Amino acid sequence: MPSRDFSLHGAIDLGARQAATRKQQERRAQGGAASAGAGGASGAAGQYVVDVTDETFNTEVVERSQSVPVLVDFWAEWCGPCKQLGPILEKLATEAAGKWILAKVDIDANPQLGAYMQQMGVRGIPFVAAVVAGQLLPFLNGAAPEPQVRQAIDQLFEALRKEGILPDAPAGEEQAVDAAGAPALDPLSQQAEDALQSGDLDAARTAFEQLIARDPRDVQAKQGLAAVELSLRARGLDAERVLREAAEKPGDVQAQISASDVEMVYGRLEEAFERLLKAVRTSAGDDRDAARRHLLSLFDVLPPDDPRIAKARRSLQSALF
Repeated sequence: MPSRDFSLHGAIDLGARQAATRKQQERRAQGGAASAGAGGASGAAGQYVVDVTDETFNTEVVERSQSVPVLVDFWAEWCGPCKQLGPILEKLATEAAGKWILAKVDIDANPQLGAYMQQMGVRGIPFVAAVVAGQLLPFLNGAAPEPQVRQAIDQLFEALRKEGILPDAPAGEEQAVDAAGAPALDPLSQQAEDALQSGDLDAARTAFEQLIARDPRDVQAKQGLAAVELSLRARGLDAERVLREAAEKPGDVQAQISASDVEMVYGRLEEAFERLLKAVRTSAGDDRDAARRHLLSLFDVLPPDDPRIAKARRSLQSALF
């Protein structure tokens, strides 16, 4: 789950590791091995997501972190939660458009970095570290739903700005944020926000319900409540088991509903929508209505103008009529 303490006092200075690895690379270069190692980085994920190897870590992470924050995702092919968290991080890195970079490390293919991770006291993956100005800060341990990962990244960079590690937002942008944040002065809105930050989903749900009771047209409160209810439903689910059962029982609508919740919390929104649309098309009676109503409830998690909702609504109308 995302860490809530982003103090840099416990950050690890990567300078010593960088110097040692440079010497090692120089020795390898003399033996003609450096070029083979450097070719290991695929860079397949795009401009803001890079694959990092033992040989390219210093250039792609440590040196780059002097100019832009780098989040390092330690993963492995056999790790199920890694496959859930990875696409979320890649999506958010693409949305950030260069404000930070995602570096992906396959610990099986890069034993030095895998061993280094263990030296930091990390025993499990997925594990994400933040590297800023050559300082490594443990950040995420384990998978988490997209809303929580997004919030944790926002909190991380806000903490870095407060400590003077990152520059403040431009004046115009800061004013826009202040204006947009004015409603947070409302006690109920603040209560909901505080509950979310502390991880108290039950308290957050109560606050959002009170906001909606006060103003049924409060779109943000409805979206917040839908996201909290989704997290509460998915909290006790074994993701791998749920997805496996849904694949084994394609005609079981309740299994498909649970699987759609798992896909939603891990950022696979279009897959969740399509799963329920298929259930609507292939079922009847109460099952069909349950799939339809659950799909509509998932729409509430997103902003009303999200284009994926419009597309899914059109598909739902076709399925129903």
